[in-house]
Amino acid sequence: MSDLGRGHGPEHGHRPPTYPARMHATLPSIAAAILAFLLTAAAAPPPATAPDNSALASLVATPARGELRVLVWNVQRGAKAFTDGPEKTLAVIRAVDPDVVLMQESYDIEGDRPTLGRWLAGELGWTAWQGQSPHLCVLTRLEVTETFFHEPWHALGARLVDGEGRSFVAYSIWIDYRAYTPYRLRDEPDVTDEELLACETTESNRFPQATAIIEHLTAAAHTTAPLPLLVGGDWNCPSHLDWTEDAARIFHFRRALDLPVSRAMAAAGFADAFRVVHPDPVLRPGITWSPLYRGTDEKPETADRIDRLYVHGGERPRHLHPVAATVIPRRLEDASVAVADRVFPSDHGGVVVDFEWR
Repeated sequence: MSDLGRGHGPEHGHRPPTYPARMHATLPSIAAAILAFLLTAAAAPPPATAPDNSALASLVATPARGELRVLVWNVQRGAKAFTDGPEKTLAVIRAVDPDVVLMQESYDIEGDRPTLGRWLAGELGWTAWQGQSPHLCVLTRLEVTETFFHEPWHALGARLVDGEGRSFVAYSIWIDYRAYTPYRLRDEPDVTDEELLACETTESNRFPQATAIIEHLTAAAHTTAPLPLLVGGDWNCPSHLDWTEDAARIFHFRRALDLPVSRAMAAAGFADAFRVVHPDPVLRPGITWSPLYRGTDEKPETADRIDRLYVHGGERPRHLHPVAATVIPRRLEDASVAVADRVFPSDHGGVVVDFEWR
């Protein structure tokens, strides 16, 4: 999602969004949404590799890392809306210290530099697999032994091997931004459940695109292979695990609803890594949209977890089990700071998940 268009597929180019930017205003209100961000994870010390920058360190402090750390992050249009955006992105990644970044919106950087992911790989001494995608990227310090490609806008992946010789497959994905379900509920409080579900199935391409991704993963035998499988990215829709009766009492723009994209992932054998670690959507909302925008009194923000990492279950000799998860930034930057001057260079929060091999 982006303030310049929440998906940048060939059918809609780079046009501005239909809706203004979005976070709570009625009680549950802006204060409630800010509280939700603060609750996404308990306070934790900054990682050992955090740069000497107190502002950045306070935004991206994460728990002590596990055996494998994955960052899922949509970096708004290659961070080009921010002063020194690529350099700020690099600083965030160095501070978080992931082994893998599943990135979206890794677009060309202005000037003579390549796409954001490829430039970051050069600066870090890592590998970036972007293939023919205009924006999807698997960025990693690990060895890439095989690559996979589904569709330029929607999914690509790679087989990765760590220093212990353990292999797994990781995919970066993005699906349609249009007909955003929380906005429909915000703008039409009397909308029916069926009309809300249509936002996912017929008024946008999210459900068909998610289904196609699952079919690709199945056809490529990733869902039955002995290697663990991770699929993460910008789903542009909330999860049924967050739209519950309890959450709807706290978050004004939610209902208890079986949202089809997350349901399809669950039916295909995937577990939502953040919700494995933090099962309660009220105590740990994990909001990723949006750390940049507050909304207005007329169009308050809706505060949802639209960026997610899934891990596939199934019978495997070894599994990757989520043991810690948090959302960055850990706090909101002051709204009076110009967008270009923000420390965190995106409109999406990043999802950091630590795994242990079992």
